[in-house]
Amino acid sequence: MSAVSENVVAPRVGIDPRGPQFTAVVTMLVLLAVLATAGTWVATVLTAVQAGLFALGAGLGVQRTPVAALFKVAVRPRLAPPVELEDPAPPRFAQAVGLVFAATALAAFVAGADTVGIVAIGFALVAATLNAVFRFCLGCELYLLIKRFA
Repeated sequence: MSAVSENVVAPRVGIDPRGPQFTAVVTMLVLLAVLATAGTWVATVLTAVQAGLFALGAGLGVQRTPVAALFKVAVRPRLAPPVELEDPAPPRFAQAVGLVFAATALAAFVAGADTVGIVAIGFALVAATLNAVFRFCLGCELYLLIKRFA
């Protein structure tokens, strides 16, 4: 006989899918600022900051970043509860993909290869914009594709 009652409801597991979308909006704004200041130390610093945010999201999870904390405090209380929760693994993988592009851009900017940095930032900006505007996460889709064929 089971010690767990059948009337006990399991806790909801996952993250609010609007959190990663909010993060994508912030990422999009940072990357736009990088492109607007490309070729200057400001772009390099902003790229380093964004790479750090991606690293936190990939390493600790998207729900444990400074942007996620801002979402929890300033945005989430103003919204209705989410209809469903999302598995945090795909957005976490997407943060790792973003980190690859941001690290590439940072190395390029530091080396004086601004064109390479701008292209890398451009790719990350496209992905962030798709997520911010349409809630279509390219990195998440890549994660699911890899998982399907692995």
